[in-house]
Amino acid sequence: MITMDDIIRDGHPGLRQVAEEVQMPPSEEDINILNSLMEYVKNSQDPEISARYNLRPGIGLAAPQINVMKRMIAVNVTDEKGELYSYALFNPKIVSHSVEKSYLTAGEGCLSVDEPIPGYVPRYARVTVKGYDIDGTAVKLRLKGLVAIVFQHEIDHLNGIMFYDHIDKKDPYKIIENAIPIER
Repeated sequence: MITMDDIIRDGHPGLRQVAEEVQMPPSEEDINILNSLMEYVKNSQDPEISARYNLRPGIGLAAPQINVMKRMIAVNVTDEKGELYSYALFNPKIVSHSVEKSYLTAGEGCLSVDEPIPGYVPRYARVTVKGYDIDGTAVKLRLKGLVAIVFQHEIDHLNGIMFYDHIDKKDPYKIIENAIPIER
């Protein structure tokens, strides 16, 4: 089981590396890693389990965050309508996106960043993501709103990009033109 001790923190060189593609079909080891990423995210959202194991609540986790340089992410988040998006993916990639942007009004956080970093993180309002599920089956997802933001955040980890890299350094709360603000 992954705990907070397994999650590498900001400043670790692994967070700036580009992760390797996972060979398909996935190996037993890769399947176990992907399952453990999802297990962490789900357990961290359960108040009893997260308290018992001292897990910081999260809605997504990427393999590089546990110092595994492979293209794997797990996301477990509900959208604005309460619909659950629970996906563990190998080799996810954004294949198309909207011109329109969006951002979380409260900013973004990250399990690898211990302190809050204020500012708006511009993201695409809508994305189409392709990847492979735990069985190696091709998946295509059309996402918007919070769910699209979470997937972009996790896929950034696979490319060595941190959320705060997107924040305007001179004016962190600069209004992003023609962007949809999302409350969370």
